[in-house]
Amino acid sequence: MLVRLVYASRSSQPVNDELINGILAQSRERNPDAGITGVLCVCGNDVFMQVLEGGREEVNQLYSRIVRDGRHTGVTILDYEEITERRFSGWRMGRVDLHRLNPGIILKYSEKPVFDPFRITSRVALALLEELVSTASIMGGN
Repeated sequence: MLVRLVYASRSSQPVNDELINGILAQSRERNPDAGITGVLCVCGNDVFMQVLEGGREEVNQLYSRIVRDGRHTGVTILDYEEITERRFSGWRMGRVDLHRLNPGIILKYSEKPVFDPFRITSRVALALLEELVSTASIMGGN
């Protein structure tokens, strides 16, 4: 059974390229064997939003590791659902820097030009992610 989990978290340390690249390298190394695909969104203000897709057991185990990972605090599930097909199957772990996108895209889904996943509904989060897929705004990780 396939599931999709979307969560948000705050970084326990300042977000920089070294931190992001470390998270992505670990994800891209481990995810293929577990059958997990997804996207990591860097939202600015040291906030992450991530989508994980895969088997229920594998996604649940990964999420449990993320909750215990010292790089994350305030880990919050935004959406969890059974799915019939993956939406992010092309990415072992893609990356989006939301603070580098055109503010107009962010303002379609957010009250302010800085995207805060803690202040939106899961539908809004998924709608933004769908737009990022359709506009090829997701980088790397294939």
